[in-house]
Order: sequence, then structure tokens, then C-alpha cells
Amino acid sequence: MRDSEIGTGALAAGRLADNDVAAIDRLREAYAALRGELRRVIVGQDAVVERMAICLFARGHALLMGVPGLAKTLLVSKLSETLSLRFSRIQFTPDLMPMDITGTDILQERGAGRREFEFVRGPVFANIVLADEINRAPPKTQAAMLEAMQEHKVTVNGQVFHLDPPFWVLATQNPVEQEGTYPLPEAQLDRFMFLIELDYPSEAEEIEIARTTTGDEAPRLNPLMAAPDILAHQSLVRRVPVPDHIYAYAARLVRMTRPAGDSAPAWLKPLVAWGAGPRAVQYLILGAKARAALLGSYMVRLDDVHEIAAAVLTHRIITTFAAQAEGIDAKQIVRRLIAECP
Repeated sequence: MRDSEIGTGALAAGRLADNDVAAIDRLREAYAALRGELRRVIVGQDAVVERMAICLFARGHALLMGVPGLAKTLLVSKLSETLSLRFSRIQFTPDLMPMDITGTDILQERGAGRREFEFVRGPVFANIVLADEINRAPPKTQAAMLEAMQEHKVTVNGQVFHLDPPFWVLATQNPVEQEGTYPLPEAQLDRFMFLIELDYPSEAEEIEIARTTTGDEAPRLNPLMAAPDILAHQSLVRRVPVPDHIYAYAARLVRMTRPAGDSAPAWLKPLVAWGAGPRAVQYLILGAKARAALLGSYMVRLDDVHEIAAAVLTHRIITTFAAQAEGIDAKQIVRRLIAECP
């Protein structure tokens, strides 16, 4: 545990109640058990698992980016096994319609020649929704999915249906093949808390993957948390204290991404067309709170913000043609901003 004692920074941010201190200890232990259970099936990807857990307990959705074969779908499905929650997978295709994910009214026979419309719920009515290859669906279907993510409800034929909490969307996107895809607009990308990028495994990990996946069937994982536990942990994360200088740092870092603002460094202005909005500041703080709690810390530290900054900011920065011509991407810009932000 990183915080055996609460120092002056925590005093400025406010103390945790004794029962919250104990709850953070329980969350740290539950997270350690969750990682151990996933390691029975998933080789490596520890950083990816941590970012997914941060999104879950911060009530944020995540966009997983990686080439085919990096176990994005397997990771999400196995994570759902460790949580006693309803899970559904939606394979997005160019012919997918909004009603295919939200549900629709079906005319049902009620006897004596009487018929009534009955709403049949779609796959979005689950606690964990895997939106596989979300960029393959047409914009109207993407918008229906993203409305559910933002509002936690769907509207069908004028009727509003609320989604049961916790509601968590993990969308995947293939960065290689762009044939027949509909890229998510920037305003819709902004609704994802994290962009989680999966990279190729190391040689040792690849050997282990071959060893564990070419034998008997993968073991079924044990459920470790139920919905009430997750909701309690989500509420706890919101109560983790944040020192004032962390709020100031998060706001300063985000403001540096905006080329039209006074805070932007001179080198950034020709490279960035649009910077991150206020939602990025919110997610920096929420993500830092969740990471601190998962690691057993009783307050947020600057390290927590640094560790999640790239996942929060990368998909919110729109680079210019000049940056693309020079081979400079948003990830490189974010790294330099973190190094320079006072």
C-alpha cells in the first residue's frame, strides 16, 4: 500500500471516513483477486486489465483498439465471467439497425382475437455490453449505441426504457482495415473515458499463449463480484480525496492541448487542430481516483494522473495535416505535454 499515513495533501483534500478506509482495503484485495483470476486465461495485458478496471469503477466506457488476434473479445468475455453481471455481445455490421441493439415492439396474440404490441428488449439491456467493431455500423446505429452509453436509457417509439446499473460498454475497433467502416465522429469518441490500445505480446508471452491455448479447453473463471459490490465500489471511488493541486494540474494539462488557448506551448499550435474538452478534466480526476483506490491509496497522487493521461487524452486530440506529414501522432504529443506540464 502506498499511503500508510495520510499527509498534509490529504488533509487539504479531506479525510476519508474510517469505514471508507476499510472499504478501499477491500477493493484493493478484490482487484488483486480479479487480476489473479484473469491470469488463469489471459497472458500478459496487465496494463490493459488495470485500465479496464479503472473504467468500470469510475463508471466510464472504454474503446479498445488493436489489430485482430490480440484477445480483445476474449478479455472482455472472461472479465464478465469474474463479475456476476449480465453480458451481451453485439457484432456491429454495415446492415445493423438501431432496433437490432435497442429492441423493438412485436405484435403478440393475446387470445380471443386480441393483439397487443409488446416491447422485446435488445442486447443493449445488459450490465456489460461488448460492442465489437463499432466502426463497422452505420452512423444511425452508432448514435443509438452512444445515446445509451451517455443517458443509460433507450427510446423506442416514444417510450423510454432505463438500463439497469451498472451499465458498462466496451467497444472494439480494428485500426488496420478501414474498408467499409464508418469512423466515429470526434463528439462520439469523446464519450469514451479511455482509449485502451493493445499491443503485440512479448516473445515469452507469445510462447505462453501458444502453450495455454493449444491444450485442453480454457478453465471457466469464478465470479468474484456481484452488481451490489460493484455499485458500492463505484460510489467509494467518488469519495476518494483529491488535493487541490491535482485538480489544478489536470485542468492545466488539458488546457495545454488547445491550440487556440494561451496555455498551449508554441510547438503544439501547428500540430493540433482541436484539443480536449472539459470532459477530459473530469475523466482525468475520476480515473486517478479509481486507480488510487484499486492500488490501496487513500488519496489521489500525481502519479495516478500521469498513468492515465494518455488513455484519456489521445483520442481527444485532433492532429493537423502538418503533424501527420511529419509522422507525429496524438500519443507523442500527449507524452511531451506530460513532460512539460508544470
